[in-house]
Amino acid sequence: MADFVGALDQGTTSTRFMVFDHSGAVVARHQLEHRQILPRPGWVEHDPAEIWENTRTVIQTALATAGLSTTDLQAIGITNQRETTVVWDPRTGHPLHNAIVWQDTRTDQITTALQHDSRGQMIRDRTGLPPATYFSAAKAQWILDNTPGARQAAQHGHALMGTIDTWLLWNLTGGPHGGVHLTDPTNASRTMLMDLHTLTWDPELLDIFTLPATMLPAIGPSTQPGGYGPTHPDTPLAHPTTASTGTGGGTAGGGGGGGVPVTAILGDQQAATVGQVCFAPGEAKNTYGTGNFLLLNTGHQPVTSHAGMLTTVCYQLAGQPPVYALEGSIAVTGSAVQWLRDQLGLITDAAHSETLARQAGDNGGIYFVPAFSGLFAPYWRADARGAIVGLSRHTTAAHLARATLEAICYQTRDVVEAMHHDSGVTLEVLKVDGGVTTNHLCMQLQADILGVPVSRPTITETTALGAAYAAGLATGLWHDTDELRTHWHQDHRWEPTWTPRQRDHAYTGWKKAVERTYGWIDID
Repeated sequence: MADFVGALDQGTTSTRFMVFDHSGAVVARHQLEHRQILPRPGWVEHDPAEIWENTRTVIQTALATAGLSTTDLQAIGITNQRETTVVWDPRTGHPLHNAIVWQDTRTDQITTALQHDSRGQMIRDRTGLPPATYFSAAKAQWILDNTPGARQAAQHGHALMGTIDTWLLWNLTGGPHGGVHLTDPTNASRTMLMDLHTLTWDPELLDIFTLPATMLPAIGPSTQPGGYGPTHPDTPLAHPTTASTGTGGGTAGGGGGGGVPVTAILGDQQAATVGQVCFAPGEAKNTYGTGNFLLLNTGHQPVTSHAGMLTTVCYQLAGQPPVYALEGSIAVTGSAVQWLRDQLGLITDAAHSETLARQAGDNGGIYFVPAFSGLFAPYWRADARGAIVGLSRHTTAAHLARATLEAICYQTRDVVEAMHHDSGVTLEVLKVDGGVTTNHLCMQLQADILGVPVSRPTITETTALGAAYAAGLATGLWHDTDELRTHWHQDHRWEPTWTPRQRDHAYTGWKKAVERTYGWIDID
């Protein structure tokens, strides 16, 4: 009997494969970064072929390094950067264009036009999303309209569309040789194409974005006992006895023979919500990665936001109704630290940001609003761009490093305030995860700026853990969500130290700085 489950975590900057045991402990992992392709200001692309090749490598390397085989895995779950959009030819498996990443703003004219007429409100009502460059539909429309031959290919059934989970599942199950074209509701709910109440593609929305229905994947639950489809023998999920260099299909996983079944799909932030065991309405988590994503479980009924939040599907276990969430999505947090490293050369690595920021006792009067891709929740201003305000001769690199960490925390407070307005929930503690949570100064600032304790679990990489939990729930490795709760343990807790007056004064300065970023880009 296989004792482990795997998680394929395909993120904005890297792809990794992790293996977990029944206690939730990590027994294997490998990670590779991929290129960030930046053709123009505001444009962000990835090479889907590079991501697929990295996927193959990280699975093979993680297993080999730990001395494991695919026969040791019951199943795997896929979790992914969500809105990033791929369009490819199903006959060859070749992308028609680079993937357009969720941060990309090239579709601002498409989405701004929708915001200013009745279609914008219709989109909000049906999808829980505002018309914004963030989401997938306009990205797919742009690819069809701007890639030679793409629209004709789509009209003749020679183009498929999907988010990264769909691209990976299609390849893992055979690609051009019978690959399964499917997504789950957590990813489908990020496209601006799915009716949030019926969990089906909406024909009127497809018409708005001029997308043929034949391009779209089927929508299945977030967990699938037995797997979504047969694992192909030429993929790294094949068992040693079935791997080959041929093109035939494998057998479905779970029952032996064909390879490791894919039994769960969750968008990355929903996966982190599962990893933080936020299964009850009112429970919330905040993930600190390339951006920040705060999700609040609202139960089986979607809650309409009036304060700039997104209404989204949190997860849907097989045979059960969907669970919904309110989400606050922030475009640039951890990637602002990368900017200090890669573009400015002020730090050598992410850990150096804390060392440098500690050299300044405060921010020196400056605020950094990293609106590199406009402002996401709760502002939704595609016309905003990054700004550093309050500069003086007194300003040092240490002050900028400190202001960068504070920007992560102020943007989180913006979301918490808006979420309270929508739901009435007052946070008593903020559960946190993701790479930035290793920065103790940043987490202390978060507690100070919010005025509530911040709690980090023992396993901070909860995105991968959540995908593994979902996959294991489908196979019966874990009996139910109550059992998963027993595996959550606190590693560190930060208590607020600022006075209310200090907190309010600092936040007032932040709000002034945010206003200075508006209107920098003229959008027709």
